[in-house]
Amino acid sequence: MISVAAELSGLHPQTLRQYDRLGLVCPDRTAGRGRRYSARDIQQLREVQRLSQDEGINLAGIKRIIELENQVTALQSRIAELADSLEGAATTLQQREATIHASYRRDLVPYQPPTQSSALVVWRPKR
Repeated sequence: MISVAAELSGLHPQTLRQYDRLGLVCPDRTAGRGRRYSARDIQQLREVQRLSQDEGINLAGIKRIIELENQVTALQSRIAELADSLEGAATTLQQREATIHASYRRDLVPYQPPTQSSALVVWRPKR
């Protein structure tokens, strides 16, 4: 409800409507199209007011700041997803490498320097 959000944020209801029209804070809507402000929305209203009053940033600048913050959050999530994917791929690669190296151990024969004998031995691996 806009009156409750206005009271919690310390802003006039008309200011909240303006922020919604400008896309600065876009609360969810009820079935009857009424605004439903979450705790995050109230916090964002306070931040918009702080940037406007204390920092002197205009509303267009604040909108850009919010867009960039949202983009940073999305990119951080994507980085986390890629890091998890990379970690999984590295684990899979290490497992495959270990399997390959384990198979080599059965196929390799230690080197022995040749003796004076001229005999030839042919080694055939089991398959």
